[in-house]
Amino acid sequence: MSGRELILALPARPENVIVVRQAVAGLGEALGLSPQRLDDLKTVVSEACNNVILHAYDDDRGPLEVSASSDGSALEVSVSDTGGGFRPETGTDGQRSLGLGLPLIASLSDSFAISGSAGVGTTMTVRFELDVTQDVPREWNGSVPAETREDLELRIVEQMARPVLARVIGAVAARADFSIDRLNDIVLLGDAVSSQPADQFTAGCVEVAIRDGDGTLDVRVGPLVEGAGERFISQLDIPDGGSLRSLARSVEVETEQGEGGATAEYLVIEV
Repeated sequence: MSGRELILALPARPENVIVVRQAVAGLGEALGLSPQRLDDLKTVVSEACNNVILHAYDDDRGPLEVSASSDGSALEVSVSDTGGGFRPETGTDGQRSLGLGLPLIASLSDSFAISGSAGVGTTMTVRFELDVTQDVPREWNGSVPAETREDLELRIVEQMARPVLARVIGAVAARADFSIDRLNDIVLLGDAVSSQPADQFTAGCVEVAIRDGDGTLDVRVGPLVEGAGERFISQLDIPDGGSLRSLARSVEVETEQGEGGATAEYLVIEV
């Protein structure tokens, strides 16, 4: 694959599997996968994520990294860890088995491959063929963050931002037991974020970090080009005199010193 439309980095925890499922499903839907193939995709990605959660790390939860790309003929999704690799276990019949649901993954995907080794980490890549009449999204040659914080970090090419971000924010908010009304509010704010053009982000793609707090969601958008945060806030105003800012507890622009002394700008939304 020559470009990546989606990169997701988050802690390898069971509650985060649904977030990955929704993100990848949003991308697959935008690329034209049928409902049946979307279900197959979500099942396969869940199996791959569960393998990382169950087998990759001994004690501390390490990072779960997911990237997805399309060349117009297929969607490829890679699920990676930085743990100990696949470690076969002995079953009740005495046979050594990976216990990864590999037959299920093989039967539902068009192809899959596993790479990596103990001490290096493992990557499973699955491929789903697309309808070749679908348009190819603009490429973005991004990179997975070197370290995964407690935040959920999402990087997505502009054309795919809305369907993916809406699903991801909805899944995180539902997990946090937000009411239906608040879920709707958050989706509206997510739509506003995803509508921002990629040239407003320093990396040329939509970048969002989400922290699930105690009854709150902190959404951090950026790094942005200078002035983009204030422009975003002004776009929250609606013609009748109201503003989508009222849906959030706070909407602020923050700056932070980046590498080489450069100043990075972020939009921070607390709901």
